[in-house]
Amino acid sequence: MPYTRPNHLPPTSSSSPESATAQRDSHVPVHPSGLRQSFTAASYGSLDGTAAQQLRDSRQEDSPPLSPRSPPALTGSNADVYAYSDMTVAGPSLQTPSTCIHEAATESTALLGKTVIDFREQAHEGPCNHGTFSPRPGSPTGSGAGALLDYGFPASHTDTESDSGSVEPPSIDGVLGGSGGVSGRDGKNQRPKSWKRQLTARMKSKKMSTSSALAQQHGVKDSTLMYLSYYMPVLVWAPEYSWAYFKGDFVAALTVAGMYVPMALSLAANLAHVPPIHGLYSFVFNPLVYALLGSCPSMIVGPEAAGSLLVGTVIKASVDLGRGGDDDDVLHATICGVIAGTAGAMVLAAGVARLGFLDSVLSRPFLRGFISAIGVVIAVDQLIPELGLSHVQGIGHASSVDKMRFILSNLDKVHGLTFAVAGTSFLVIMVCRELKRRLQPRYPGVAYVPDRFLVVVFSAFLAYYFEWEKAGVSVLGKVEAASGHLFAFRWPFQLSHITYIRDAMGTSFLIALLGFFESSVAAKSLVGHEPFAGIQLSPNRELVALGAANLIGSCFMSLPAFGGYGRSKVNQSTGGKSPMASILLAFLTLICILFLLPWFYYLPKPVLSSLISVVAWSLIEECPHDILFFLRIRAWEELGLMLIILLATIFYSLTLGMAIGVGLSLLQVIRHATRPRIQILGRIPGTNRFENAEANPDRLEFIEGCLIVKIPEPLTFANTGELKSRLRRLELYGTSLAHPALPRLRREDSNKNIIFDIHGVTSLDGSGTQVLEEIVRGYRARGVRVFFSRGPGTESQVGELLRRSGIVDLVGGEDHFVDDVHDALKLSEVEEGGEIGVVGQ
Repeated sequence: MPYTRPNHLPPTSSSSPESATAQRDSHVPVHPSGLRQSFTAASYGSLDGTAAQQLRDSRQEDSPPLSPRSPPALTGSNADVYAYSDMTVAGPSLQTPSTCIHEAATESTALLGKTVIDFREQAHEGPCNHGTFSPRPGSPTGSGAGALLDYGFPASHTDTESDSGSVEPPSIDGVLGGSGGVSGRDGKNQRPKSWKRQLTARMKSKKMSTSSALAQQHGVKDSTLMYLSYYMPVLVWAPEYSWAYFKGDFVAALTVAGMYVPMALSLAANLAHVPPIHGLYSFVFNPLVYALLGSCPSMIVGPEAAGSLLVGTVIKASVDLGRGGDDDDVLHATICGVIAGTAGAMVLAAGVARLGFLDSVLSRPFLRGFISAIGVVIAVDQLIPELGLSHVQGIGHASSVDKMRFILSNLDKVHGLTFAVAGTSFLVIMVCRELKRRLQPRYPGVAYVPDRFLVVVFSAFLAYYFEWEKAGVSVLGKVEAASGHLFAFRWPFQLSHITYIRDAMGTSFLIALLGFFESSVAAKSLVGHEPFAGIQLSPNRELVALGAANLIGSCFMSLPAFGGYGRSKVNQSTGGKSPMASILLAFLTLICILFLLPWFYYLPKPVLSSLISVVAWSLIEECPHDILFFLRIRAWEELGLMLIILLATIFYSLTLGMAIGVGLSLLQVIRHATRPRIQILGRIPGTNRFENAEANPDRLEFIEGCLIVKIPEPLTFANTGELKSRLRRLELYGTSLAHPALPRLRREDSNKNIIFDIHGVTSLDGSGTQVLEEIVRGYRARGVRVFFSRGPGTESQVGELLRRSGIVDLVGGEDHFVDDVHDALKLSEVEEGGEIGVVGQ
């Protein structure tokens, strides 16, 4: 609603009361604004002590409770003065009212005094229809956490009791210091701190200290074991474990071993190009370590197709560089251990640094495109041994397109029996997989059928009985360690391995990122079904557990192993309830290594390749669903990213597709993080609610002479680079969507008052503070009034930075920091009226 300027009357020399009153009211608007009401002393006259007392009594009976920033109640003569003064002066409320005696108001009396009226709507019980600008109730004054903490800062208390006789609650510092000595009311320690308590107090983090205070307040025992059990979940589930869980855990471990131990052999031999036993090592050490440290009891850790394929690319690249031959199993195993150790060290360091949010760095289109590309690469790779073309020369380490060209040019050399064995195994596994998916809702027992294990055992028996090896079908052969000794320990970070570490650094990073992302997705899908309430899923502890597991496994040159949703779902559906299933899986795999390795000799390689092809199919089958979804919502950017990664991986190499995908994903993250999200607000007609004017430009109204800007996010160095230009665009055009080539569309006097709604500025760094100070200084130099609404408290980190940087003084003091936009509009009109009155003198 436009503001109507008052008509100024020249001062007269009349000494009559009527003339003095007219002169005193000369600055009052003829038609007061409907948005803000103006108050003057002449409207009420003077109040004697009795009238002031009656006014205070009526306010105590009828007025709603004061908001957190309202002035405190006064007693005695000061209350009389305040009851009178809060009617005579308009402006924002302060925390400390003036106690001086106000003289009779004249035309030269300042409208903005130290004591002002509280224009804000008060907090009340029941539903509130004020939108995002609802008044906020005051902090509770009773006992409990609210009495100890006030907006995250220590509450100040005296050593005296209140009038009612109740004792003041202790300060948070006194409670937090409980571990190192008890402070008495006289400020002296009743018990001196020992060196153990002092060391414990220094080792405790801020969260642990706060937790100690809460534990003491609620009568919970605060012990070192409580914190240790959080970081080592085995201390939680081991004491609660009962034999009732053992049957389900054992059956689940046996089922997973039957299905995925042959898979581990195949991943090692066909994808990673290392001796098959190193795939079994991944099912011995990694699940065992994760069972002790992991925060998801149902998770089963093991080797994955994507990670194994990436290990194979590094080994192939090393062979191409002349650092070994295709048959150098010792070198291949060493490189495998280096990759697993580097990936494990990265994951472990990320967990210690609390970087659990990294699973959100890679976008869903990148992951889907890259995983689908891996599925295509795996499928093409496995076609060569499935068709019996491994003995044909001329393919080497080429791209998927080159391998497809090689297959098509050598179709006349396909080995019939090999192709029949691989094709039959693939069809049987796929049919069993589909039958399980359809029958399991009605017959849960079908999940216990180890179809892949039966296929592998039956095919091995046929290979032995019919002597397929003599007929040209490749078999796994003798399974043994490359060094000749089982569980040979080799530290991966030796000086002699520096070359391999440098070569594997990029691939190890991607293996760590993909492995953690898949583990995180699996853990979030499985959470809520665990019987141990004391174990809480934590991304940071998952990083520590997975990193430690891979670091220990790499000492024995195992494949990189992470959590997988398929294995974990099988474990859960077959009765696995606790991490004991992972421990039993490790012992079953250990038994296979110690006693059953000779029985693996006759495993047909085409059957193992068909197992890998089933995995490749599962990686590709979800891609069409995502493509259709992105087409339906017209997400062309996501579709383009998926296509670029897929084509780069298929036509060139896995490394190039990986580099392009990670680079584009990081660019997207940086672009979103550095883009300011400021909004211009407009008022909903007939209300005191404000909404984004760019989203609803037709049904909102703008306040003449005011530009209301909402900053809905923390201000940091990342997103303040374009803040000035965005604000300038709002000043010129009233929207950030306008092209800067347009001429000015908003008049200069439309920006006489700038109101910043900073409710979303929960944090502020040095760079953001400096940019904000430059913006405010520029506005003040142009004579623009600046107000801040819904800001944090003066004792908060943001409030402290605003004060230290001089922003509070630049805008005119703490009076210009109000509770909501409506208060800022009232204050802007009051100040504008005051300036008009001064000019008219």
